[in-house]
Amino acid sequence: MREWRESARYWQKHLSTIRTMFQPVTEALVDDAAIVEGQSVLDVAGGSGEPSLTLAEIVGPTGAVTCTDAVAEMVNAAKSEARQRGIANVAFYQCAADSLPFENSSFDAVVCRLGAMFFPDPFAALREMLRVTNEGGAISLAVWDKSELNPFSYAVTNVIARYFDSPPEDPNAPGAFRFAEFGTLALLLKDAGATDVKERALSFHVAAPISPKEFWEMRSETSGTLRKKLATISTRQADVIAQEAQEAVRQFFPNNQMKFPARMIIVSGRKGTK
Repeated sequence: MREWRESARYWQKHLSTIRTMFQPVTEALVDDAAIVEGQSVLDVAGGSGEPSLTLAEIVGPTGAVTCTDAVAEMVNAAKSEARQRGIANVAFYQCAADSLPFENSSFDAVVCRLGAMFFPDPFAALREMLRVTNEGGAISLAVWDKSELNPFSYAVTNVIARYFDSPPEDPNAPGAFRFAEFGTLALLLKDAGATDVKERALSFHVAAPISPKEFWEMRSETSGTLRKKLATISTRQADVIAQEAQEAVRQFFPNNQMKFPARMIIVSGRKGTK
């Protein structure tokens, strides 16, 4: 949790780029949850404000969005961004996904973009998300597909692995690729009580008008794990790694602008009617 607290200011710094990068994922969540103007929507693990603020524009002044995150610094960053953009139909709460401070059946739809992988207890979190969803309402989740399908991740990870020892990861522990196997999150959502559960692959491009140097700045700042590793070496060594990382990703920067092929898994379901 400390790493996320310390990362909040960097997520706020790069929010505009991150919003652009993952816009196709936000659109997929909106489509699968059938979110429309006038609805009440909950965004769980909304981080520094996305997709909450985009959802607020979609539901319009007759609708409302509630943005939650377990990290106070992230919530404060999201509030700040909403104020700067003049978005008034969003409420903000600091809370864990498995302990949502809302009444039963409070929202027309619930979304979570790239958060479920990090929940300490994802089953409890899904139960809570369903509890606060209206009967017949939708829940829509996005998680990363396998690492080898996502050079946005592995291109940098491969460089870092040459300089730092990384113990094998527990596939069931919180981490970016925890639900990268098809069926895993969908089954968990069914077990939590959702009906009409579906999953699909979303192939798109993580794209934004930034250079390899700007990409490295964003990646090395927003990742708490990476920041921690880089802090243990000299400035000269860090500069060497930065150059190697930028060379490793250059093939994904046509016209010096970021365009990584990417794949995620979109899982959706509904709260059954009694």
